[in-house]
Amino acid sequence: MSIPSGSLVAIATPMSADGSIDLAAFDKLIEWHIESGTHGIVVVGTTGESATLSSEEHCSLVAHSVEYANGRIPIIAGTGSNNTDEALYFTQSAKNHGAQACLLVTPYYNRPSQEGLYQHFKKIAEAVEIPQILYNVPSRTACDLSLNTVDRLADLDNIVAIKDATGDIPRGLELIQTCKNRISVYSGEDGISRLLILAGAAGTISVTANVAPALMSQMCTAALAGDKQAAEAIDEKLAMLHADLFLEANPVPVKWALYKMGLIGPEIRLPLVELDRQYQLQVSKALAAAGIQLST
Repeated sequence: MSIPSGSLVAIATPMSADGSIDLAAFDKLIEWHIESGTHGIVVVGTTGESATLSSEEHCSLVAHSVEYANGRIPIIAGTGSNNTDEALYFTQSAKNHGAQACLLVTPYYNRPSQEGLYQHFKKIAEAVEIPQILYNVPSRTACDLSLNTVDRLADLDNIVAIKDATGDIPRGLELIQTCKNRISVYSGEDGISRLLILAGAAGTISVTANVAPALMSQMCTAALAGDKQAAEAIDEKLAMLHADLFLEANPVPVKWALYKMGLIGPEIRLPLVELDRQYQLQVSKALAAAGIQLST
């Protein structure tokens, strides 16, 4: 099973009232995504609250996801860290537990040089025989992976793709042009995913797909087929969600939405808290625009 094109959901991690991971709710989300046509699941990423999971929880959730999915949908593990040795550990663990691929965010907070970034990713790529996806999200990491560094990394065998979450359309187009014959490009910004896929991106690693998996899958499928009109019509229904699921830091709005849809509990780990009341009506309207019913 290769890394799929299309809609890959950056899945949320449901929590129980006691603060532990709610595996029963998590399994229901995986089942829903399989039924809805999601093309792949990215676990323990930003939306999965990786920053507040312990190392044991991180590795255990990847193992659980692979076991539960049982080959029915690809599982991609978030394994990045600002500690190269820790990223190596998570990546090796994901391989050992049968993950399809790994998603490695640029080291956050450290603010490494471009050479440091190259050496970081090179070390992991050469050490662990598993497909690896670079993840560039400078708005959260204070670290930007330059096009030149991506160009160098694209020649390494185990690096097969990049998730570009810069939100910069011209940059995304340049990435596609530079790397398309060596690595795949996935949009990391829901609002521009359609445009990038129509221009040659392989798909999107999506937050919106958490709450609208069928529509995101349909939009990506249409865009991959070059059906601009159909993709635009579907994406129009999702436009408010693309914006309003980021009214506060991800995954605060999306977990609130999933709770109101009756799919998970309301819990989120500190230092994040429930979506502020001033934004709840706005997110509800965005869900309604996509035809999503609330149950609570």
